[in-house]
Amino acid sequence: MKTKEAFHELIDKIESEEVLKGYFELIKRLNSNQTGKLWDALSSEEKDELLLSYEESLDPKNLLTHEEVKAQHDKWLGK
Repeated sequence: MKTKEAFHELIDKIESEEVLKGYFELIKRLNSNQTGKLWDALSSEEKDELLLSYEESLDPKNLLTHEEVKAQHDKWLGK
C-alpha cells in the first residue's frame, strides 16, 4: 500500500493541469493494455527512455517546431 500512498502524494504535488493530464493519459493507456506488441517488445531500458522522453515533451521548452526539424534533416530529405 505504500506505493499507492506515494503515488497519491506525488500527484498532489504536481501543480500543472497539463502535466497531470499527460500522466493520467499515459497511466490510463498502460493500465488498459492498449500499448500493444511494440511496447511489450521493448527492453526495460527502452521503456524507461520512452517514458522519460514523454515526460520531457510535456515542457514546451523541450519542443521543436516543424520547421526546425525540417531544417535539421534537410540533408537527408534531399532538399
